Amino acid sequence: MHIREEQSERHVLSLTVTNEAGILARIAGLFSARGYNIESLTVADIGTDHQISRITVVTNGPPKVIDQIIAQLDRLVPVHRVVDLTDNGPFVERELALVKVAGTGDDRIEALRIADVFRAKVVDTTIGSFIFEITGPTDKIDSFVALMRQIGLVEVGRTGVVGLVRGGKEA
Repeated sequence: MHIREEQSERHVLSLTVTNEAGILARIAGLFSARGYNIESLTVADIGTDHQISRITVVTNGPPKVIDQIIAQLDRLVPVHRVVDLTDNGPFVERELALVKVAGTGDDRIEALRIADVFRAKVVDTTIGSFIFEITGPTDKIDSFVALMRQIGLVEVGRTGVVGLVRGGKEA
């Protein structure tokens, strides 16, 4: 008898929460208690009075586990709303990365050519290196970093994913 494992799926969860100490630790704890990794986590104040924050979490897991996590997140007192952007229809997601690449001669020219194709901006330059700023979906940034690795990648800093439902209404 084989026990069939459920397929793990990528989910982007958007939470609005009261801006209070410890809420981020409580949210991360729900994931770690179930043994699921947080691939990306972003938090920012979105209220005019600095009382509300949006937390965007990217994770992978079987649908049943994601549903359980969402239900538990919804029960936390400082959580106002949890939306699974992945299951809620079309949405836009973006990430920002700073990518430092070292190189001279042809490598330098190739780095600039690739950056142009990916619409990355040079935000700092020295005789032997560039720092590029790139925004877009995670897979675009992954591809850019992979190409720069072949040229002379030094380091990468990434913000993590943010996302919003498309259209005129709030999720």
